[in-house]
Parts: sequence; C-alpha cells; structure tokens
Amino acid sequence: MKNIMDESSINRTLVRMTQELIEKNKGTENLVLVGILTRGSALASRIAANVKQFEGIDLPVAALDIKPWRDDMKSANLPKTKLTIDIQGKTVVLIDDVLYKGRTVRAAINAIMSFGRPQSIQLAVLIERGHRELPIRADIIGKSVPTSDAETVKVLLKENDGVDSVNIMEIGS
Repeated sequence: MKNIMDESSINRTLVRMTQELIEKNKGTENLVLVGILTRGSALASRIAANVKQFEGIDLPVAALDIKPWRDDMKSANLPKTKLTIDIQGKTVVLIDDVLYKGRTVRAAINAIMSFGRPQSIQLAVLIERGHRELPIRADIIGKSVPTSDAETVKVLLKENDGVDSVNIMEIGS
C-alpha cells in the first residue's frame, strides 16, 4: 500500500478545487452540488463549507445514490430516490472521490436527467486515475494519479472512515 494523500493534502486539494469551481463558474450563482454516495457526498459537503467560508454563500447540496441507474449491477428493482434540491435550469456539479472507468458518472448523469433538466452538468473528482471506458472527463480534478488495472485507489474520509487518506493498493493484497 502506498499513501499518496494525507489529511492536509486532501484539505489543500479541496480548497484549490473550490477556488477553481468558483473561478470556472464566475461565482456561485445558479450552482448546486450533488455528491455521489458515499464519499462524493462527503466531499460535496466539504466543498460547500469552503464556498461558505470564501464567498459567504450557502450552496444547495444533495447526495445521490446512483445504484438504481447502474447498468453493471443487478439494480433494476431498487427504488429510485429523489434529489432533495431543485436542479431545473441550474449548473449541477457532480462530485465523486475517484474517476476511473466512467460508469459511475454515466449512471449519475442518467439519474440527474431523470430529476429535471439542468442548464449544465460539471464533474469534480478528488482523484482521476485514467482507464476510461466511456468518453467522460472531469472539469475539476484534485489529483491525477497514473495507475495500472492491477491497482486500486482507496479514498478514506473522516465522515465515513474516521481518517482522511488516499492510498494505492495492488488488487488482491
């Protein structure tokens, strides 16, 4: 196992991502944050807290369970939950911990579109690791990490795991 980010580097990265988000959108007007369960929702909450600190604005934040929209899992009978925020005509920023093959993001986009028609959808990820199967790219990337298919990236967050850490591990180890 190789540690590539500790608590302070994750915090610095999220501050930079927040600033990039504000700059890219020329402020925060019309923005909503949607974190993909589980760790994406914790990251969305942290980015929203940063926006509050920097801009004094409370951005709407929601958590999204994408399991019912997955095409690679037996999820057809899962109930589709609703978003707790209005996305109609808004700029939706999807937030996740790791972008790998792109299937989770595709399912999240399908879910978002089932709830309404946003003005646009952006993607922010803490870790981008390559190996895409779908033509999906992140608009805001915390850290690009070259990996092999024999490795996995494990993001641990205090909200879910009691510690902040990003590690690369060999699959099966």
